[in-house]
Amino acid sequence: MANPGYGKRSAPDQLARGAQDFSLLPARERYVAGFVDHLPEGASMSVKQLAKQLPLYGQQAISTALTALSVRGHLRRVRCPVGAGEETRWVFRTFWSRTARDNEWWNTFLAAETATAQAAITDVAVPPLSARTEEPSRPATVGAGIRRHPESPSVPQQRSTPLTGTAPQPPSTLARKAATPPAAESGPSPAYVALARLGREDHRLALSADDCAALESQAAEWLARGVSVDYLTSALTAGLPAEINSPIGFLRRRLTTKLPPNLPPQTTRPTPTTPATRVLVECTECGTPGPPEALPDGLCRPCRQTRDTTPGNPPPTLTTPPDIKAHMANLRNLLKPV
Repeated sequence: MANPGYGKRSAPDQLARGAQDFSLLPARERYVAGFVDHLPEGASMSVKQLAKQLPLYGQQAISTALTALSVRGHLRRVRCPVGAGEETRWVFRTFWSRTARDNEWWNTFLAAETATAQAAITDVAVPPLSARTEEPSRPATVGAGIRRHPESPSVPQQRSTPLTGTAPQPPSTLARKAATPPAAESGPSPAYVALARLGREDHRLALSADDCAALESQAAEWLARGVSVDYLTSALTAGLPAEINSPIGFLRRRLTTKLPPNLPPQTTRPTPTTPATRVLVECTECGTPGPPEALPDGLCRPCRQTRDTTPGNPPPTLTTPPDIKAHMANLRNLLKPV
C-alpha cells in the first residue's frame, strides 16, 4: 500500500468485471491491466513496486505498458494538493478505470476533482458550527401560564401577599427591568494603563494615580497618531538618565518634545486570496505535469509525437550513434608525433 493520500484511485461509473475485460489489448498490457484492476484502493502504483509484484516483466516493460494503458483511456496520473496554507503538499495519485474513457470524459472528471480540492481548502478557513458563538434556540414549554425551558429548575411558589413596606409592581415594569442589562463599568484607557506600567518597566518612572491622570491626555494624543502602546513605552523609557527627581515632569517633557508626526491613514493592502488549486495531470511517459486539456491520452506533446505512427505523421528518424572506436582512433592519429 502507498502512503496515505497516494496510490490508486478508482474512477466512478465503471462497468462490472467480466471475462472480456481488456481482451482487445496486447498480452503484456492485458496482463498488467488485469493485475492493476484487482489492486485495492490506495495501492502503490509506482513502476518499481509493480515490477516487484509482476515477475514476467521488468520496470521498463511495466512503464511502457502503463503508457499504453493511458493512451487507451484506462488511467491518468495526477498531482493533487492536500491541506491549506503553509501545510499544503502535493500527492501523486493514479486514477484507474476498468472501462476505457476518452479524453473529454477524463477532462470533465478531473475538473470535478479540482473543484473538490478547492472546496476542501475553502472549508478549512470556515470555522465549524461548534466553534461559533451563536447558540441554537431552545424550545420552551408553556405550563400553568409560565414560559419555562425543559431543563430549567421548577419555579418556587410566589407569596400571595407582598412584603410589608413594598408596593407590588406591574408585570410590564418587571419585564422591562429584566430586559435592561446593567451598565458596564468603563475601565481605564490604554493611555492610562501604559503610563501606569512605566514604573514596572523602570522604577525611576513610577507614577501615582494622580500623575497618570494628569498625563493621560498627552499619552492619548500619541496613540491617536497611530503609534502602538509598545512604541509609546519604548520612546518614554529609552536613554534614561541615572537619576530622575520628578518622574511626572520628566515624562511630561518627553511626551511633548518626542510627539510623533501625524501620519496620513495607511491604505489597506489587498488581502491575498487563496491561490486557485488545480489537479495537474502527469505525462505517463516522462512525468511532465500540466492541465488535463494539454495532455490528451495522458501524454505531453513530445511523447505523443514520438508514439504517433499514423501515415501522416511517421515516427521520427533516429540519428545514427557515432562510432566511438573510429573517433578514438582518429584522436590517437592526431596525437602521434610528426
